Amino acid sequence: MSAQQKINIRNSVLFIMMVIAVATRVLVPNNLVTWANFTPVGAVSLFGGAYFSDKWKAYLLPLLVLLISDLLVNYTKYNKVGLFDGAWIVYLTYAVTVFIGTLIKKVSIAKVVLASIIAVVVHWLLTDMTFGSTYYAPGLTGYFQSLTVAIPFEAKMIWGNLLFSALLFGAFEAAKTKYTVLQVQPQII
Repeated sequence: MSAQQKINIRNSVLFIMMVIAVATRVLVPNNLVTWANFTPVGAVSLFGGAYFSDKWKAYLLPLLVLLISDLLVNYTKYNKVGLFDGAWIVYLTYAVTVFIGTLIKKVSIAKVVLASIIAVVVHWLLTDMTFGSTYYAPGLTGYFQSLTVAIPFEAKMIWGNLLFSALLFGAFEAAKTKYTVLQVQPQII
């Protein structure tokens, strides 16, 4: 089997794993506010960043899977076509999360846990910028109000990141030990 075929199989498996994880957003009923932000999206971004060797795939594929799932969730659960207001900042945070995943050179439990928590902190700090929101006071006061209100949601996001990261990273690492085609082969120059 050629190196190109091995890479294609590896990339296909990575992509299928991301699609399955993100499908839980559409298939599992989560209309309860108590579960808001308990999703696989952060873990999928970390996973793509950590495992795709082509950086354009590391960014494009997780963000594409998330975009499609957002469109499906908005349509199937909220009868809305398109994205939610402020989606650009959320996608920016997931691009940063992919970057955090690219920093994981050798997967370990400690690195994945740390990356999962850092990704949530980045999400919390960036997505809660109020940008003209009428819900909070203007300026830093409103920003800190928004951060405070978001704490329960971000706590659920940490648990979602940890659970889905454990499933994605754990399953892929286990599969790599059994199927050598999933391992990255060193380049011979």
